[in-house]
Amino acid sequence: MNECPCGSSRDLSECCQPIINGDSRALSAEELIRARYTAHTRDNMEFILATHHPSTRAEVDEVATRRWANESTWLGLEIIKVDGGTAEDTSARIEFIARYRDSARRRHAHHERGVFEKYHGQWYFRDAEVPDVDQFRRDTVKQGRNEACACGSGKKHKKCCAA
Repeated sequence: MNECPCGSSRDLSECCQPIINGDSRALSAEELIRARYTAHTRDNMEFILATHHPSTRAEVDEVATRRWANESTWLGLEIIKVDGGTAEDTSARIEFIARYRDSARRRHAHHERGVFEKYHGQWYFRDAEVPDVDQFRRDTVKQGRNEACACGSGKKHKKCCAA
């Protein structure tokens, strides 16, 4: 089995490859985003450009997008939230994280909310939005470095559990 990079746990030949090859269409916005991610992993800029909405396609920096795809090692796609995008819908918003490693081997998480639109019966990626991110809130009081360690050892936190 040649598992699809999109994370569906399906075989590539039964998942994204038919969509990328043009043998079938994405029936939902989620299928399209998965196929676009897989196209990035395969450096298939033709598919990326072809599935970008015609009204905003000219805004795509093909050189930069190709460089990003070429210089990245793609580590996985995580779909966080899907709003709309079924066969009956005409628009969708999909929040996702695409994880990758750059040419310097640093890990990154590309987090965005993709905006999709159905145009002449076909799904297209139209734009991206910055997702709402919840602020981190600590459940307990922060342990200071110079305070006695919470483990009860009697040592300062910085010399005990923080070391």
